[in-house]
Amino acid sequence: MTHLATLPPPRRRRLRARFRYLSALLKRFRLTMAMAVVFFGAVPMVFKTLYRGPHGERIFFGEALHHTYFLMFGQPSLPYVGNVFLELLNFALPPFGIAVIADGVVRFAYLFFARQNHDKEWITVISETLREHVIICGAGRVGYRVAAQLLELGHEVVVIEKRPDAPFIAVLQAHDVPVLIDDVKSPQALHRTNVKHAAAIVCATDDDLANLNTALDARRLNPKIRVVLRLFDDDLGARVRDAFQAEVLSSSALAAPALALSALDPRIAHSFHVGDRLMVVSDFQVTDKLAALTVADLQHRFRVVTLCVRHRSDPHHHPKPAHRFEAGEIVTLQGMYPDYLELRGYTDERVPPLSAVGRTDLAPLRTPESP
Repeated sequence: MTHLATLPPPRRRRLRARFRYLSALLKRFRLTMAMAVVFFGAVPMVFKTLYRGPHGERIFFGEALHHTYFLMFGQPSLPYVGNVFLELLNFALPPFGIAVIADGVVRFAYLFFARQNHDKEWITVISETLREHVIICGAGRVGYRVAAQLLELGHEVVVIEKRPDAPFIAVLQAHDVPVLIDDVKSPQALHRTNVKHAAAIVCATDDDLANLNTALDARRLNPKIRVVLRLFDDDLGARVRDAFQAEVLSSSALAAPALALSALDPRIAHSFHVGDRLMVVSDFQVTDKLAALTVADLQHRFRVVTLCVRHRSDPHHHPKPAHRFEAGEIVTLQGMYPDYLELRGYTDERVPPLSAVGRTDLAPLRTPESP
């Protein structure tokens, strides 16, 4: 289960986001900045070098810079001289300077409001600064949880969602996650997320055809990208896995073991298949019989792995083999289902521990209005 506290600290994430914003602006305004260096560096040096006053006096760089600045607005500050090259600068600089300034101001204002509104153009700008990121198609429950898990692991993500009113979009945006409001089937959607430099794409919408088409487009644009597909049709998933060399997951297939075993035993928190073996994760409350065993004893006798030991809400993950269980502890164990049943028979435990009651695996960042 993922928790909000396990995400990178908000300050660190915001600093990284600000750095990306700065990088994006520098990249988009590199021509404007180059022209500014010319106007306020090279041109003043030309005036300082070539300008001679009516009595042959030279000027300092500050005077040349002062003249250049006001000349850009049609207000020269130096007297007229008979130098043809300098007079050409005096005539040419104002229109060029005004054009560069106006272009920079307009484009900056556009990007500023695009950022405030999370516009497509701004998401494109941010995506251009990312490398080895993961693209997630769909901001539903599955896509949202995938994004939260990747953020917890320290990876950058870009999310594509066609519905601007999707419940998790505001939560992701509040954590500085770029969310592109666009249809994944749009020809420009993947380009806007910088798919050519992405490490992986997770197609997690509820439309099998859209997921498959998006995966094909991503592989065409980036042959090395890792593709993970969510498909409801198990037969189609098997064919795609073999022919397309992609990771194909079915929500129904993943959920079936958990639903089936939860109906039989509420203490089973998770269940999954490893090959043809059904594995379960469950909590056990240490009673007199378990208190007589160590972690190594439990593994040797019942072939289960001790994942965590909690005593008075203090979790101890992967305890040492010599750790001896104490009465009152809650132990999280993982093993094959038959071994779990054997251990349950040994402990003669019939009522699930309190920590297993009311368990939820909803991903982090949950808000009250989220369904």
